[in-house]
Amino acid sequence: MAVTDKSLRSTRNQLYPQQAWYCIGLFIFIVAIFQWISFFHSKFAGKRPTSNASDTEHASEHRRHAFSWRRIPLGLINAYRVISFRWTLEFGKSYTLNMAEVFVTVAYIVFLFVWAFINTTDLESQKLDISYWCNRSGMLASSQFPLITALGTKNNIVSLITGISYDKLNYAHRMMSRVAFVLLWVHVGGEVVRRAPFQPYLTQPWLLWGLVAMVASTILCIVSLRPVRSQAYELFFYVHFAMVSIFLIGAYIHTQDSDVAFWIYPCFVIWGLDRFIRILRLVVFNHSYFGFRSGSTMDATAELLSDDFVRLRFHRPSHFHWTPGQTAYLIMPSVSRLPFEAHPFTIASFDSTLFDVPKEQKPTSEKYAEIGLAEENLGSSAPFWKELVFFINVREGFTARLKDAALKGDKVKVFVDGPYGPSPDLGSYDTSVLIAGGSGVSYTLPVLLDTIERVRNGESRCRRVVFIWSIRSVDHIHWIDDVLIRALRLAPPSLSISIHIHVTDTPATIETFPRSSGRTDDVKPVRDDSRSEVVELQDGKAMEITNDSLFAIESVKLAHQRADLRAILRDEVTAATGRMSVSVCGSQSITRSVRGALRFPVSSPLSVANGGPSVTLHIESFGYA
Repeated sequence: MAVTDKSLRSTRNQLYPQQAWYCIGLFIFIVAIFQWISFFHSKFAGKRPTSNASDTEHASEHRRHAFSWRRIPLGLINAYRVISFRWTLEFGKSYTLNMAEVFVTVAYIVFLFVWAFINTTDLESQKLDISYWCNRSGMLASSQFPLITALGTKNNIVSLITGISYDKLNYAHRMMSRVAFVLLWVHVGGEVVRRAPFQPYLTQPWLLWGLVAMVASTILCIVSLRPVRSQAYELFFYVHFAMVSIFLIGAYIHTQDSDVAFWIYPCFVIWGLDRFIRILRLVVFNHSYFGFRSGSTMDATAELLSDDFVRLRFHRPSHFHWTPGQTAYLIMPSVSRLPFEAHPFTIASFDSTLFDVPKEQKPTSEKYAEIGLAEENLGSSAPFWKELVFFINVREGFTARLKDAALKGDKVKVFVDGPYGPSPDLGSYDTSVLIAGGSGVSYTLPVLLDTIERVRNGESRCRRVVFIWSIRSVDHIHWIDDVLIRALRLAPPSLSISIHIHVTDTPATIETFPRSSGRTDDVKPVRDDSRSEVVELQDGKAMEITNDSLFAIESVKLAHQRADLRAILRDEVTAATGRMSVSVCGSQSITRSVRGALRFPVSSPLSVANGGPSVTLHIESFGYA
């Protein structure tokens, strides 16, 4: 049988999308292998015994000055982290790409376009024959739809395989969508040229639906741009849902008489499965609303903390569990424009087992006696151990309407869907630095509470925690001052905790911090008497404190200036040995400062080889993705 251009085009149009999937699948498999190796290494490292304080200090002094060839591989791993995730391309003040994202983006673009235009010479030796690459570009773009759909869902197999959270995979979802969008327009442009004059085809349904799909895709790409998402998220939310539905329906009708439909209908299955899982979660975690039990235990209290922040809290269902740093999607029909509209927020409270002592048991040990005393004196910090708590930054749209509900003092019906996202496992790290800006404390506060509890229970090797919080107004301190006092009381002596709070607005001449509602017997105050005093801050400002306020504790520092994160992290890296974790949730300026501080030479292979810490950086997205 003679080979023709038509048969050759058809064979390659079938083969090349499959080859693209093999290559992408191999890449995902390699990433998964490295992720799981890192996971098990952390688990193994967390079980290694730690020395006592004096031995550690002696060993630290020795290791810091002794070059070790055995630490070279660890130094190279540290160099890989710096180059891949801390070297960045910055676009303005609001957008940053790390080198890993840049590499994946460039590799994906080159890969798809090479596969689209390679071997496009026809049998008559005409190079870049339009009949070869025109349909192939559309086929390659269509073959990416199932993966693009999966990466845009909350419950996706890629996240399950690799351990990478859905919110971080969302970058790949957006990037791949835009590359496929360009390939689709290459396909459209090729068809227009190939079938000129084009007008006679405009009466055919397959073509009309193809054009409808492309119009929907174009609108979708425009509203998906970061400026639109950040300034008009609700518009993006509604348009995204509508345009994706129109695009997939149009694409399916356009391709239903060809083999390309094979790549379209799985998108509906993937999306439907994700929705089914989310609906199932809603029924399970909100069963009181669905008639399985009387009462409305999930009604939330909205409290206006300031003009820009609302605290939302409600009863924690006994069957709802989460780990520090995870998020939940909240559906509030009385606040949202649409009843199914869901918004993600980081859970600011801690799913603690510290106080889960059955009432019929009467423990007499010193450990449980101390816990009982702490539970009785939780005071205003009780919601952070007993309820679901969220700090919500007020903007426009949904959060503005939530603020209005808080002003009215109304109870808000809440459906909770989650939890989502991974939790940083810091049990294997010797030093943990937690950095937050504003409502980013929703991420770092539970991590701090979890670290304290795990050290108490002998489940963590952590010896030092540095908690840094940058806020605009001094009033924001009262959001968590009581819970910080309780946390410091519960911290074991083996764990060193240093808390730095930086206020960036202009302070009054004297600031008074009222007494907390609980005791602070177990933490070391600056003074031993009960009188208040006026002290001078590091920047020369005056502040009045009382003996039982947060700032009477020696390990808590307050400064009316921006945090010099580069200096703080440099000092911590210099003093630390072993493994060090830095977790940050804040604005672009904060994350850029942290990345810059942890580049070379502070976190260099030579530093690690000389006994310095191996530093891991965790960055939680802040605001709209």
